[in-house]
Amino acid sequence: MPTSYLITGGAGFIGSHLTDALLARGDHVVALDNLSTGRLSNLDAAGTHKNFRFVQGSILDELIVDELANECDIVVHLAAAVGVKLIVEQPLKSLTTNLRGSEIVIEAAHRYRRKVMVASTSEIYGKNSADSLSETADRVLGAPTVARWAYSSAKAIDEVLAYAYHKERNLPTVVTRLFNTVGPRQSSAYGMVIPRFVQQALAGEALTVFGDGTQTRCFGHVSDIVDGIIRLLDHPDAVGEVFNVGSPGEISMLDLARKVIAMTESVSPIAMIPYDEAYEAGFEDMQRRVPDTTKLRDLTGWAPSRTLDDILRDSIAETRLQLQR
Repeated sequence: MPTSYLITGGAGFIGSHLTDALLARGDHVVALDNLSTGRLSNLDAAGTHKNFRFVQGSILDELIVDELANECDIVVHLAAAVGVKLIVEQPLKSLTTNLRGSEIVIEAAHRYRRKVMVASTSEIYGKNSADSLSETADRVLGAPTVARWAYSSAKAIDEVLAYAYHKERNLPTVVTRLFNTVGPRQSSAYGMVIPRFVQQALAGEALTVFGDGTQTRCFGHVSDIVDGIIRLLDHPDAVGEVFNVGSPGEISMLDLARKVIAMTESVSPIAMIPYDEAYEAGFEDMQRRVPDTTKLRDLTGWAPSRTLDDILRDSIAETRLQLQR
């Protein structure tokens, strides 16, 4: 029997890829999205599938969420305010979406006894720059007046809510902490670094590296991340647990900019931009963020199959196609 999924944020970058993967294996999907950051074009392939339905609406609309949770077997809660730029520019909207929205979705899942996966974030770890962050690593946060750490705190509360519903009310919950995810359909509009670098390089513009460029990140291809999500959805022993999902390959932002320039054969220069010019005064960043995915691998056998070069080739190819249209 096919399983029916409700995916909040289903027209978003990761949500649309998850939708495609579930439909490809014969499942049914209802995608809920208010299209504030998601795009209908992300669902072009899914839109022609007989097992797919799109509903335009907000996770803050309790009636819509209640109705759709009742219709589906499993809820995947991906809808959130995402991207550093959006979080810094619209902190109140981000908090409302991430706190109240998650509460509404989890409450609806509980009402109808649906398994729910709550997508969290590597931002949970804050400024912890350990060599490899396990799920039990300490959170190191700055002041709550800094929007980035307010966002981290909101996502932590989402996690705590999922854990509490599982512990006290036996709701089957799974929490995934997603690290930097990249691939086709990702927009550069909300501060995502690889789409921004690729667009700048192909346009012959300066690649804007924020801070001193020595800060490092790890990037996972969206197909690998979706594979990890599905493995966790399918595994009964994932219930009640939290898992890092991300690639461990580490690169500095300055080296990433150089790699993009080389792979696009661009003549673009690199421009160093102070954080207070890129975002706002008092903005704080972390020096490293490297995931330990041992827990996910041990349970499901998951391992990333795409390299950073694969990720960049896909991003460059998609951006070139967009520029030709």
